[in-house]
Amino acid sequence: MAKGREIKLPLPAADDLFSTQEERDEAKREYVADIPLIEISDFPNHPYKVKQDESMLELAASIREKGVVNPALVRPKPEGGYEMVAGHRRKFASELAGKAVMPCIVRNLTDDEATII
Repeated sequence: MAKGREIKLPLPAADDLFSTQEERDEAKREYVADIPLIEISDFPNHPYKVKQDESMLELAASIREKGVVNPALVRPKPEGGYEMVAGHRRKFASELAGKAVMPCIVRNLTDDEATII
């Protein structure tokens, strides 16, 4: 074959060769988990500021009484832990309420997807 006529074929990863499509799909699926607050870091591009005002104190009281009703949205970080995408107020209110964990939807997101959300 001539040098300029190389054929480039994408080769599957070893995990793809030795796993089923169902296992690969399951690994990508989002799930809800109770995550320790200390494992959740703030999203660096979060455009809103979380304020400790009367509304925040009411949210903290509600969380103290009923817990977090709507899970926050986080994405796993490559080095471990999670990054908050949506739910910064709920996290702060959970800390004020003395909670150690918070229900979160764990979803794999790119930087662009997380910024849009």
